[in-house]
Amino acid sequence: MGWKTLDDMDLAGKRVLVRVDINVPVENGRVTDATRIERIVPTIRDILAKGGKPILLAHFGRPKGKRVPELSLKVVVPALEAALGVPVRFAEDCVGEVAERAVADLKEGEVLLLENTRFHPGEEANDPAFVDALARLGDVYCNDAFSASHRAHASTEGLAHKLPACAGRLMQAELEALERALGNPERPVVAVVGGAKVSTKLDLLGNLVGKVDHLVIGGGMANTFLAAQGLDVGKSLCEHDMADTARQILQKAAEAGCEVILPVDVVVATEFAANAPHKVVPADACPPDMMILDAGPETVARISETFERAKTLIWNGPLGAFEIEPFDAATNAAARKAAELTRAGRLVSVAGGGDTVAALNKAGVAADFTYVSTAGGAFLEWMEGKVLPGVAALEC
Repeated sequence: MGWKTLDDMDLAGKRVLVRVDINVPVENGRVTDATRIERIVPTIRDILAKGGKPILLAHFGRPKGKRVPELSLKVVVPALEAALGVPVRFAEDCVGEVAERAVADLKEGEVLLLENTRFHPGEEANDPAFVDALARLGDVYCNDAFSASHRAHASTEGLAHKLPACAGRLMQAELEALERALGNPERPVVAVVGGAKVSTKLDLLGNLVGKVDHLVIGGGMANTFLAAQGLDVGKSLCEHDMADTARQILQKAAEAGCEVILPVDVVVATEFAANAPHKVVPADACPPDMMILDAGPETVARISETFERAKTLIWNGPLGAFEIEPFDAATNAAARKAAELTRAGRLVSVAGGGDTVAALNKAGVAADFTYVSTAGGAFLEWMEGKVLPGVAALEC
């Protein structure tokens, strides 16, 4: 890897500015899901163990450069203390005299959380003066927020050019997993891409067909590809205006030697509702008054067979309307197969994206995948082959 980690840094007595993503859900003044906080714990504990003073930089919501009291990070302090098991101080600003005084008062073994970086317009603008104001607070910069690294902001990109910089443990784990999945993967590589619309994943599909050996397309996107091949998809969710684009992607895949796997049988119903009357039909036999809501068992068998032959799996998006039963069956079955092969040491499986994480949790197999990214947009942009500014800035 072309970037430094905490192992490469001398942190004894150093003030370490750590960019974290603790943009967590809050209700009635309490954090309702501390997953993102829990994932930064190894980094903070390592810095403390090395004698460093962790100073946390983070955003919270979208205040758009203005101080919005209800978007103060102060609300997450109790959850941070509970996760870390050490005192967490809070500064009412992230730059200037208030922040500088809080940093000066920070004792060994304590952690300091600075106020929402996005309260200042200079954060999202990556303003050099704001970067300088942040840099004055630290001796070392550590980026542990892969999920925010697709943005060239002051605290995600600018600081890396001002201070000795490294990746935190979460960032390191994310980058190593992504490198195993697409950077230098063991082949054959299979990608599962699902979701509602082709139009939102054009860059992703275009990049993947040139890099993977098998591409499984599911969800509403699959309907668009089926329709582009002349099949009637009835009342299914379908972007008929994307038919030419779908055909171009199929052509590009054929030229690259990438096998595209589309549903050969589908689960149809007359309404999008839990436990609606449904049946399995061949993909070319969807009744005109019905809609496709899931892939059928023959398709799942074909996907499972592909997984059996693969060495690496990248997964983004469900295969059907996984939110409601019984249209979660294909996603659950394929996810469990991938988990089984991963547990057996036969498959490196990397998954990411909001719906994907939810689907794997629903199937009860998220913990069995090699790596599950909670990064959302950053994970998607990486899969699209885009440069992530926050990651690029760490490169030596």
